Amino acid sequence: MRVKRSLAGRRRHKKVIKAAKGYRAIGKRFKTAKQAVMRAGISAYVGRKLKKRQARSLWIVRINAAVREYEMSYSVFMNKLRDKNILINRKMLAELAVNHKDSFKAIVEAVK
Repeated sequence: MRVKRSLAGRRRHKKVIKAAKGYRAIGKRFKTAKQAVMRAGISAYVGRKLKKRQARSLWIVRINAAVREYEMSYSVFMNKLRDKNILINRKMLAELAVNHKDSFKAIVEAVK
């Protein structure tokens, strides 16, 4: 008995075309839809990595701006944090700097 693949192929094609829905000038063409979906997947992967990088740089900018009010630079502040063995990550420091200024001030005073 031979294997008939029409149903599996149609399902695979429909899945790819559905994923490409909304893309420009793709329509119902499977070959171009498949290329577009693959390229979009690569871009999404790269985007997820860039998102983390950009978030970290935003935290650094926020910490630097908050620390400048206390006549200190970001690099000096982070070095003094490490020397005092205060283990708090940049995400939390940025959150404190923006939303809890009194707590952030207490950390800066502890470092000085």
